[in-house]
Amino acid sequence: MARPQVSLKARALRYLSMREHSRLELSRKLQRHVQEGEDLDALLDWLENAKFLSQARFSESLIHRRAARFGNNRIVSELQSHGIQGEELSVLKGRLQTDEVARAREVWLRKFGEPPTSAAERGKQMRFLQQRGFSHRAIQAAMRLRGDEDDFMADEE
Repeated sequence: MARPQVSLKARALRYLSMREHSRLELSRKLQRHVQEGEDLDALLDWLENAKFLSQARFSESLIHRRAARFGNNRIVSELQSHGIQGEELSVLKGRLQTDEVARAREVWLRKFGEPPTSAAERGKQMRFLQQRGFSHRAIQAAMRLRGDEDDFMADEE
């Protein structure tokens, strides 16, 4: 027995029920399922008007999922790849900037736990944080801290 054809709208709602998607990402996923006479742009507009699809919610979700592991550069790059641009991107960058040093410190502590004992080890640790997308300023600040929370708080001010 043949499976019934799933409509484009049902497929879109199923994707959105699993997690938030950007308009660009959802469009890419649905593009291969468009049948003759179906209008993908009209469906995406309807989903946005009905508040099923939201760039702001998608951005918040992506930041929430990635912030504990990655730096601002990596998160902003991923947001741009999903079509987030302009003023919304600037606002998100500003919010991310406020806690980048603390996030870099947490990632560094989870991975290494103790200060480097040699220049080679320091370079290795800094490259790790850089690959995670943290800025040079955040890496320097995180590496400068020696685990004393009072120093950590003083550096943030």
